Amino acid sequence: MAEIVERGRVILKDIGAASWEHPADRAALAALRRIPIFDEVLRRVFGFFGEKPVRLAFQANAVRVSEKQFGWVHAHYTEVLRTLDAPEAYPLFISQTPIVNAGAYGMNHPFIVLNSGSVRLLDEEELVFLLGHELGHILSGHVLYRTMTVILLQLASIGYPIVGLAARVVLLGLLEWSRKSELSADRAGLLTVQQPEAALRTSMKLAGGGSPEESDLNEFLKQADEYRESGDVADAVFKVLNLLGTTHPFHTLRAAELRDWVESGEYDRILRGEYHRRGDPGTAYMDDLRAASQSYREDAREVFDHVADGARDAARRVRDAVSDAFRGRA
Repeated sequence: MAEIVERGRVILKDIGAASWEHPADRAALAALRRIPIFDEVLRRVFGFFGEKPVRLAFQANAVRVSEKQFGWVHAHYTEVLRTLDAPEAYPLFISQTPIVNAGAYGMNHPFIVLNSGSVRLLDEEELVFLLGHELGHILSGHVLYRTMTVILLQLASIGYPIVGLAARVVLLGLLEWSRKSELSADRAGLLTVQQPEAALRTSMKLAGGGSPEESDLNEFLKQADEYRESGDVADAVFKVLNLLGTTHPFHTLRAAELRDWVESGEYDRILRGEYHRRGDPGTAYMDDLRAASQSYREDAREVFDHVADGARDAARRVRDAVSDAFRGRA
């Protein structure tokens, strides 16, 4: 029988990260590792900086959470670690940053930095979701590459010479993978809080902030559906362009993806104890690739449909304009 923790949550004993990882995440990471220059860039970046300076850069201007500092956050974090049966208590820090967000970083020793804006705006269940999301990144082995992404983005922004053409190619691959990894971590966050509505509310607050009196979850989910179904060719192009330089997918789409996962029944199966255990054989790369390619095909088909519709509309407008011009001469 499953063990129940405080607040009625199920302890997911010995759960493996493969249980929540999105197939597009695993396939994108595998593809990233196959870039010939990937390992070289990785060695150069971390050989240049080293573990300790990176940790200091993220932690020096933040407060470490403990029983004596942000004790209520520490209590919730302890529940999060227990629910996902984390192998250790990774350090948690709070940084004076008004934006609602958090991040998991590190090389050999992962840690989490929680923005103070999250502590102030999110309710307790939403905070549990966000902490579970970041713990999911750690347990999935994302932190090394996420840290590398942040460093490369910062170096590229100041034109530092270490970020040459090879590193920029790797950075584009990292950004593509990073967006897919968020879909996995959202699932881990949901498995932690075990309240789908709280998870979806968190996406809404990450997108626009606001108090419960100022927002409506049903309206936000309608917005997500409208965005996914929008039919203008220019909008389809901007969907791609808007994401090229970002580490995260749009919050509306993340909420829709998470809702789809719940409706698929996979979330309930995991809570019943039907999940991948640590040490079990992992999902084959080609299986992940096939599952991810289906998702990519659907996205591509949507874009191509928009392009075809736009082309037909443009051709119709040209014919109408030519026809009007000839009528005007008659």
